[in-house]
Amino acid sequence: MKKLLLISSIALTSLSFTSSTYYDVYICDSTTAKKYHLKKDCRGLSNCKAEVKKITLTKAKELKRTLCGWED
Repeated sequence: MKKLLLISSIALTSLSFTSSTYYDVYICDSTTAKKYHLKKDCRGLSNCKAEVKKITLTKAKELKRTLCGWED
């Protein structure tokens, strides 16, 4: 019984940790942009002259983007 609880606990922990990287974020699709944004209307995107794209957090991190400083 203890073994089953331990395995279940580990599985749930790993699921909650990995699933958090699959939600959508927004980026300015510019060659000079370096941030990702949690909201499409973030003020950090207001100067974007290119297209604002919705992508996964995983993809944003693959593109070496970091969280915008305006996000809470």
